[in-house]
Amino acid sequence: MKAILFDFDYTLGDSTKGIISSVNFALNKLGYQKRDEETIRKTIGLSLRDTFFELEPEGKESEAEQFSRFFKEKADEVMVPNTELYPGVREILQAIKKDGYQIGIVTTKFHYRIEQIFSRQGILELIDQIVGAEDVKVEKPNPEGLLLAIDRLQLQKEDILYVGDSLVDAKTAENAGVSFAAVLTGTTSREDFEPYRTVHVGNGIKDIYEKIRT
Repeated sequence: MKAILFDFDYTLGDSTKGIISSVNFALNKLGYQKRDEETIRKTIGLSLRDTFFELEPEGKESEAEQFSRFFKEKADEVMVPNTELYPGVREILQAIKKDGYQIGIVTTKFHYRIEQIFSRQGILELIDQIVGAEDVKVEKPNPEGLLLAIDRLQLQKEDILYVGDSLVDAKTAENAGVSFAAVLTGTTSREDFEPYRTVHVGNGIKDIYEKIRT
């Protein structure tokens, strides 16, 4: 293994407050009812289009496009200051880098948003490659983003471990043909991951990294 690629939301950090604010802003602009925290939490990690249809199954495609624009409008204002890395993530990423692995992020968040978040944390230099929503034509679980990151790193599939918190992440790794490790920092349970081939299921990325080093 030469590189570890990560999902972001509920894998490396928590953007819940910013996401809830942005989702409800967009729903309100479209005339839909706002949703509670738990309902929105279950959509985190989906593309904006899929988030809209998960919340409004009878919605229209044109509304999904508007939802994405309104979400981004609000997120540009609130997302970065309302996003925090999980405790210990900074130190784990530093250790991964020190051990000679490349680090990438493949996420449904916008590429520039990830850059902003890590710049604010002062550790953007630890990230070798970012693939975000605006870098792909089709988002996860389509493997396009993961395969793009591998190509940009000039590596092979067998060189990669993808780490994520959701079944979307597990399906993405499966579709790309790369190894997958799951963390339980999101809304997906250990049992939910059982149908998928995983290197390890851990409480957080520290558990995953400790498993890799043994």
